[in-house]
Amino acid sequence: MANVQTYKNHIRWFAPFHFFALPVLLLNVANEVRQFYMDPTRYSGFAVLVAAALFMSCLLGRVQALAAQDRVIRLEMRLRMQALLPADLTARFNDLTVRQLVALRFAGDAELADLVRTALKDKTKEGDLKRMIKQWVPDHVRV
Repeated sequence: MANVQTYKNHIRWFAPFHFFALPVLLLNVANEVRQFYMDPTRYSGFAVLVAAALFMSCLLGRVQALAAQDRVIRLEMRLRMQALLPADLTARFNDLTVRQLVALRFAGDAELADLVRTALKDKTKEGDLKRMIKQWVPDHVRV
């Protein structure tokens, strides 16, 4: 992992998931579909179903972990914003989307208020907010 995190290198690829488990399970689904096409029996049909369920289980496990992380980020940002922002911006916390909050967590304390104002006024998307950050605060303990 890079020592200095920036917008360009902040995406987290979890090699065992992204480059092993998910591709292998996807290949398994493709193989079982091929088997079913070549020999359409109840057994091969059920094998397609099981392969699809395994793939979906792996994918949904990741999605659920990211959803839990987003809930923690939302709480973290609520507390951080209460401590750093004026009352008028803090009161508009619920107007920010989860994706905007995810982006704003990388912003330094000094620029947070301006970025929140921009996000609220312009409905700025996550990627655009991240690109606006001048003082990047790294997060190396992400899911």
